[in-house]
Amino acid sequence: MDKKYWVPALEKADGILRLVSEEPHKYRLIDMSNELSIHKSSMYSILQTMEALNWVEKNINDTYAIGSATGRWGNAYSQGQNLITSFHQEAIVTRDRLQETIQLAQLEGDEVLYLAKEEAPTIVRLASGPGTKFPAHVTALGKVLLSFLDDTELDSLYPTQELTSATEFSLKTKTDLVKQLRIILDEGIAFDEHEVIVGFCCVSAPILSQSGEAIAAVSCSMPQHIWEKKKELAEAEIRQLANRLSHFYGGSK
Repeated sequence: MDKKYWVPALEKADGILRLVSEEPHKYRLIDMSNELSIHKSSMYSILQTMEALNWVEKNINDTYAIGSATGRWGNAYSQGQNLITSFHQEAIVTRDRLQETIQLAQLEGDEVLYLAKEEAPTIVRLASGPGTKFPAHVTALGKVLLSFLDDTELDSLYPTQELTSATEFSLKTKTDLVKQLRIILDEGIAFDEHEVIVGFCCVSAPILSQSGEAIAAVSCSMPQHIWEKKKELAEAEIRQLANRLSHFYGGSK
């Protein structure tokens, strides 16, 4: 790896975490200083910061172990992996019922990040595969996730009235977006009709945690001529899929 932008302090913190995770409550500051060849003054500053951030914790004997923050990281990582695994297991059922492509995504700032996809056995292939990002306000997935944000969060993401457009059908102003988001939150479902690609429509529902937080969303997309026949069925199936996945995390809607 190119170390042009390497941050030595983070490398030292990584060494500390590795050391105290392998043998918790064994090492004091001086022990880690000797073990990792880090000067005592630097070690003191790093440990003070790590302790304040709950990366490590110190007991009454002045020895260290990993802190509560690392537990949250592990849970978040496991949850993300479990979500994708659960999605593939459950989305296959929905895909086969609808014979249309099903997708999973999360919100990243003002964009929606696609995490996984179950492709329908059709000649039409969606460009939005895992790792792809789109402006959240033009997608059903993004809008259903944005609907859970409060006004302060929305103002931070959209500081001006004007919104970028993907097609002529995309929402043009923040006022229109907020108005639509309130309806989406109340109904628990979002639609995109030609807002990303003219000729394609999409329906999306949120995956909820036990606390009611939208941790991700699922969607189904299809060409307009099929949408006219399957819209109601697609809405019902996507709601059911979102509910099944929500149950894994103690939530449902």
